[in-house]
Amino acid sequence: MNQFTDRLPTRLAPGRDARAQFPFFSSGEGASYLDSAATTQKPQAVLDTLLHVLTSVNANVHRGAYRLSATATELYDDARLKISKFLNAPSERNVVFVRGATEAINLVAMGMEHTLTAGDVVLVSLLEHHSNIVPWQMLAQRKGLKIAFVDLTADGRLDVADYRDKVKTLRPKMVAVTQLANSLGTITPIHDLVKIAHDVGARVLVDGAQGASHLGVDVRDLGCDFYVFSGHKIYGPTGVGVLYATQESLEMLRPVLGGGDMISFVSTEGFGYAEIPQRFEAGTPAFPEAIALGAAVDFMGRFERSEVARYEHQLVGYAIDLLSSQSGITLHGPGVLDRAAQTAVVSFSIDGVHPHDFATIADTHGVQVRAGNHCAQPALRRLGLNSTARMSFGVYSIREDLDAVVAAVKEAKRLFS
Repeated sequence: MNQFTDRLPTRLAPGRDARAQFPFFSSGEGASYLDSAATTQKPQAVLDTLLHVLTSVNANVHRGAYRLSATATELYDDARLKISKFLNAPSERNVVFVRGATEAINLVAMGMEHTLTAGDVVLVSLLEHHSNIVPWQMLAQRKGLKIAFVDLTADGRLDVADYRDKVKTLRPKMVAVTQLANSLGTITPIHDLVKIAHDVGARVLVDGAQGASHLGVDVRDLGCDFYVFSGHKIYGPTGVGVLYATQESLEMLRPVLGGGDMISFVSTEGFGYAEIPQRFEAGTPAFPEAIALGAAVDFMGRFERSEVARYEHQLVGYAIDLLSSQSGITLHGPGVLDRAAQTAVVSFSIDGVHPHDFATIADTHGVQVRAGNHCAQPALRRLGLNSTARMSFGVYSIREDLDAVVAAVKEAKRLFS
């Protein structure tokens, strides 16, 4: 139970209804926040939960015999249970709290190192965020592994034929692939990708940093070995994230951090591991943030998933139509040809205007957009790009935000003409 999320309406709708739950939009700091792929704004219920824990329930979890510590522990454990239900995990024991998706991927890469030998192949896609590339490259350097990349189509889709061929011929031990690309908004056929990899005995890690918020996930239906996401991408706080793994996968992983709370005993002769998942959570956890992440999951539960998906697809379509009507605009991503293949993100370029210059101009219009390579250099280079302007949506985004972008585009073209 959470006194703050319990006060929320039983059902919320994306758009203005959702926007009213976010104090940021009445703060005057940004009328049109379009950088939700980088981090989402936080609803009042999440902020209230975080403040309440820090001010009224601030005691270390799993350590104290006094009532306050027991209360904090109960809230922390309840958050884990909420997240397991959000993912439809078999048990809360399948959920490991980490600092974010990046740490989760690193934990898997380092934790499975003992299962790999020189020459083994790890397969990733060119769509991946750097966080789902670099840990595997570091592992490859340590172990003499081979990293193979799945190609993209010209419009920014994952090339399924190339994926199928590489899985069949290279027989990778590990496949790491995104559910939803942060750079282009590309939706991958993730169910098919998992099955194809499993058919050759490969383990699969799915990067759900964007997908958890916009597409949702059912890990039992998906069948992946690992699924990761960050709290701050789903309207929760920074500094906390989740690694989901099957029981078999967790038993295979070796902890990479040692210290308090991840042990069953310590002596001068050695130590023993705590039970799963605690053995992967060394040290004092970010328990206020984890509890607030539970509140974010409660908040997301107030929306009908299909309605959110439909709404965000409509926003992408509206954005593509608006920008297409402007001269000198190039849109990047599969949504130009197939609206169903892209969601939540629209990347574009303006002739004669550097994306960073556009972002600065847009800011004067009260619009926050991202400019750069979006931590996805391989994807952009494959499409012949160094950087783009990117707008990305949340449940609070509205059409007027996109109208403001077009006003900024017109201003940028006037200034640089």
